[in-house]
Amino acid sequence: MSDRTALARQFLQGTDWADARVAPLAGDASNRRYMRVHRGDETAVLMDAPTERGEDVRPFVRIARHLSSLGLSAPRILAEDTRNGFLLLEDLGDDLFARVIPRAPDREAELYGAATDALAHLHDQPLPDDLAPYDPALMADMAALAFEWYAGDTDSLRRAAAHAAMLAALSEYASDASVLIQRDYHAENLLWLPERAGIARVGLLDFQDAMRGHPAYDLVSLLQDARRDVPPAIEREMITRYLARSGADAAAFDAAYHVLGAQRNLRIIGVFSRLCLRDGKAHYVDLIPRVWSYLERDLAHPALAPLAPLISGVLPAPTSEFLKDLKRRCATPPTP
Repeated sequence: MSDRTALARQFLQGTDWADARVAPLAGDASNRRYMRVHRGDETAVLMDAPTERGEDVRPFVRIARHLSSLGLSAPRILAEDTRNGFLLLEDLGDDLFARVIPRAPDREAELYGAATDALAHLHDQPLPDDLAPYDPALMADMAALAFEWYAGDTDSLRRAAAHAAMLAALSEYASDASVLIQRDYHAENLLWLPERAGIARVGLLDFQDAMRGHPAYDLVSLLQDARRDVPPAIEREMITRYLARSGADAAAFDAAYHVLGAQRNLRIIGVFSRLCLRDGKAHYVDLIPRVWSYLERDLAHPALAPLAPLISGVLPAPTSEFLKDLKRRCATPPTP
């Protein structure tokens, strides 16, 4: 029995789930892992977030309780051990948007509509205290990950020019850090809960990295999804829906949406490359062409005219040859 397994069992011993059966669930791109615990007909989810690997469950607890207080469906915290990095959570089931939509494609607009309404509701609510800002300077730094990990570009002048252009666009069009952003608000982190009503039908996961950011940020995350194709008609419909709910200026929101889209997609390309090259997770490379297509669409917006040539002229297109070479350079996957 590993040390983490023994600690997990010790944690459960101090709860009402001491004799529960434990089965693994799918993990994510972090060092966290998840298990489903069974007690008769009841289930819960055990989160194992090793503190020695940089994980901290306290932000998850804080944001989960805040979201729940607003009527949103974050998992209830059933038990916690913040020192060792364990949480026992309400089990919201397995009906991820990414699974439900292929089974019931006629409900795609309904699910995305509910997710958009949940965002609009969240953005109408007060922010929790001491939420760090996802400001233009930090966002520009994150966008530069594409140069470092994807392109391996060591030309500091070219990278600095792109960084400056990204920072200028973000500062001009997307500096309004007025709402809580979950930062990974997409179909593999949203659960469909049709037995609930209204905005509570959208189960929320993976929000522990929440920050204070622009209202368009999570909508971009939802509609320019790195893991699945969102039909352009759905994207346009949801932007219109959000604007109707929020009363935001359409032209200003459109510019912010595409500037944030470019920032986010550059960051994702960098992060997916890093997951391959540093962490041995080669399958993330297969998602890069979709993200690149979003990036190209965002860079076509007039607000990004100064940035576009600095990206297209430096970052290589994700051709099959380029991606094959990227995978060839992947690190050896770590031993579990």
